Parts: sequence; C-alpha cells; structure tokens
Amino acid sequence: VVCAEDGETALRIASEQIPELILLDLLLSRISGMDVLRRLKVEEETARIPVVVVSRLSKRNRNALLAAGADDYLEKSVFMPEKGVNLLPKMLKDIIGRIWHKRGIERIPTGPGK
Repeated sequence: VVCAEDGETALRIASEQIPELILLDLLLSRISGMDVLRRLKVEEETARIPVVVVSRLSKRNRNALLAAGADDYLEKSVFMPEKGVNLLPKMLKDIIGRIWHKRGIERIPTGPGK
C-alpha cells in the first residue's frame, strides 16, 4: 500500500510504480481528484490501472466519474456506516473481482505493470 498526500504526488507515484489498483479521493490538494482521474486515463502508462473513487460526496457524482474513467465509486458513508465499522475490504474484494472479470482476467495479476 502506498499513500499520496495530494493529487500531484498521486500522479507521480502512479506513473513510477504502476499500482494494481488506485483508491482515489476526490478532495485532494494541488490537483483535484477528478483531474487526477482524467490525467491517469489519458496517459498510456496509467490508463489501464483500475481506479475506485471513494468520497463523502453524494452518489450523484457516480455517472460523471464513470464517464471520466473510474471503474467504480464508493460513498464513504456506505462502507463506514458508523464509528468502528469498515466494510471497505469486503466491498473492494467484490469490486476488484468485477473489474478483472470485465477485463477478461481470471486472477488478479501481481507485480509492476501486470
């Protein structure tokens, strides 16, 4: 797991390390999450990295995010419904399975650029 403190750093890390999945918050400093998403999807080396947007913003943003290239959208209140409850790991397992199935991949690849 690698974390980036802002959108600019996220883009740099993504192009250097080619992660297997990006969890992207929309509210970032320097470069907004939506701009990070758009830039990830236009760059050849990062375009195929699956991106799951996580945000406190309402689900009405979902269609715009999917159109911009996000593979899925999770509203934080859904996977963290109350203090001490985090459903994200299970939800991600299901989402990743759907992403790889859609891409025709039978198992999650490992290693850089796979």
